[in-house]
Amino acid sequence: MRTVRAIGGLWRWRHNPLRRTTDLAEAWVALVALVLMVLAAPVAGVLVGGAAGDALERSVRDQRVTHHRVTATVVRELDRSPLDADPENAAAGDLRSRVLADWTAPDGTGHRGPLLAGLAAPHAGDRFAIWTDAHGRLVARPLDTATATTHAVLAGFGATLAAAGLTEGARRLIVWRMVRRRYARWDQAWDRAGPDWGRTGTGI
Repeated sequence: MRTVRAIGGLWRWRHNPLRRTTDLAEAWVALVALVLMVLAAPVAGVLVGGAAGDALERSVRDQRVTHHRVTATVVRELDRSPLDADPENAAAGDLRSRVLADWTAPDGTGHRGPLLAGLAAPHAGDRFAIWTDAHGRLVARPLDTATATTHAVLAGFGATLAAAGLTEGARRLIVWRMVRRRYARWDQAWDRAGPDWGRTGTGI
């Protein structure tokens, strides 16, 4: 890795008569970038993961209060809409069926509507569980603690990688600008020396 090689050369360049100022500057930039990637990036990951974990835990608690598991009763099976077809689920043996069902909301109101039921061959009167809000509107299954923790860990890991990537990108940009400045100085020096090149000592 160029960053590590540049840092390794830092100590040799400190007392090397051939050392250029830009060589030393490039090594220091690499050292700072490495320190940031080793120390700051993980800290950023921990902070982001902790914040995501707190937010997800609040969501878990809220959903436990607002999401209710109720029982729906099949009225009849419906033809599956083409929009419901999922090739991946079909290939994996998706056993869900589209049915017309009745259910009672936690507030006591009755509802009827089309649902996807985890029944291979639904018949009238079959019962299955669904999740609704207090008024009987369908909602997703509540987020569980294990899933919330997994998402928080992934968020923290992603933040760590992003911080390290941004640091490396900044290092490369700085070094690129330094190299361009070095080449520009070389061009200027050559422009000044070029007209007299090879004439020294010739008496011309």
